[in-house]
Amino acid sequence: MKRFTILIIMALMTLAGNAYAQVSIDEVSTSEHKREFDNEMKSKEVEADYFSEATYRAERRAVRQERNLVDFSANLHGSLTAYSKSWQASGDNAITILANINFLHTFKKGRFTLTNTASAKFGYNNMKTDLGDGDPRGIWFKNVDEVVLSTAPQWAMVKNWTYGANVKFRTQFAPGYAARGDKQKGASRVSNFMTPGYLDASLGFTYVLPSEKFPLKVNLAPIAMNATYRHDLSTDKDYGVTTGRSKYEGGLSVQLDFDKTWGKNGWLRYRTTAYSFYGWITDISSKAKFKPTEDNPKYEHVVPTIRWENTIDIKATKYISTQIYFQLYYNKAEWHQLQVSSMLSVGLTYTFKNK
Repeated sequence: MKRFTILIIMALMTLAGNAYAQVSIDEVSTSEHKREFDNEMKSKEVEADYFSEATYRAERRAVRQERNLVDFSANLHGSLTAYSKSWQASGDNAITILANINFLHTFKKGRFTLTNTASAKFGYNNMKTDLGDGDPRGIWFKNVDEVVLSTAPQWAMVKNWTYGANVKFRTQFAPGYAARGDKQKGASRVSNFMTPGYLDASLGFTYVLPSEKFPLKVNLAPIAMNATYRHDLSTDKDYGVTTGRSKYEGGLSVQLDFDKTWGKNGWLRYRTTAYSFYGWITDISSKAKFKPTEDNPKYEHVVPTIRWENTIDIKATKYISTQIYFQLYYNKAEWHQLQVSSMLSVGLTYTFKNK
């Protein structure tokens, strides 16, 4: 039976051979219909305001801080020495007070830079003095007094070089007297406000040394003027102003500036300024500017003026510091000898910097 089944299957396969199928598809025609879709979503126009006043103020503050550099410091130093009447060794009571303020502002925009500075020093001391009347008593006496204002607009010329002007004004606040024992009356007054007063103006070039370790600035001014004022004609000294209340000299000037701070917290700072003026016009308002005349047969050459200031600030803490100040000054028109001043003081200090 099994064999019979196999034979039947083989026979069927032989008869089948190749199989073909035919399929036909009828043609279908359809009409075109335009379909419109309805937008049921509602739209509303909304105004978006992206201005933020807080952001605007923050950006303006960042720009101002980038363009402006502010450096302010104030010092108040003093000392007190007191002895009782029963003190065996000799000694006099003494009080010394010294105030010092320094301000620096630098504005920079593009090629233009404006530097403004202001400094003031004022000191008094009180010591027991015998005025010759048999009653020694303490007398206040001014020993430090100076105010300095300066401005310097500059424009960048080439790398590390700028050109512009430099104007500086110096005078003092209060009257000064020749000695403590002169009872400090008008007859012994040697200085006063605007007596003397100095105005230095120059046009020239400034070179900035490209080194952070040695920040030196050199100003060379082929056109410069030095003016001396004597407002109080009753003083014993004339400060080179022999006629009138002022004298103007023309010439050239050189100035060197150095300012560097050491330490992470700026515990040590050294500032120095050296200024020299040489005039070839002795008095602009005089007829004897360059040579003797019949009215003024005596002609004197102008001797160079030299002024060198040094300040060392040493911070013990944030609010306690030591200051060492040294000044060398020579002006033959005022005094034929070299003038030297030095000072060491310890006291309170406050410093502010925006950078």
